[in-house]
Amino acid sequence: MVEYDFEASPGYWLTMTTQALHRALNNELAPTGITYRQSQVIGWLVLEGDQPLSDLALKMMIEPPTLVGILERMERNGWIVRIGCEDDRRRKLIRLTPAAEPVWERIVECIYRVRAAAFAGLEPEQVEQVKGLLRQIHENLVSPSVAAVGD
Repeated sequence: MVEYDFEASPGYWLTMTTQALHRALNNELAPTGITYRQSQVIGWLVLEGDQPLSDLALKMMIEPPTLVGILERMERNGWIVRIGCEDDRRRKLIRLTPAAEPVWERIVECIYRVRAAAFAGLEPEQVEQVKGLLRQIHENLVSPSVAAVGD
């Protein structure tokens, strides 16, 4: 088998860090009764407004049928509603309800605690450098000139 130095791979460290971040956020959210996936739905809707299920699933990197279950629970909780799309009556958009506002406030509180833990021990300049480097890596990878190559 071909040897590969995983620890030299930015993809390895981005994946490990992302997983650790998701676990930490799930642990922070657990006492509130909110799941990480529910926080993602609410976060995307706060950031970008009403969204079709297919777009949300793509952003969350999950299959639409998986998202349906999450949305059904959120709808039962009164946090979201499905509304008709003006451009396409067959299509439904997901919209936050006013009941989601206090939920979003609890999510933000948890996110700030996790963010503080993630950046513990770093100087403010280092935090800005990390964010800048991650932003640059993202831009490099979404650029149309990037060929589909391995990490």
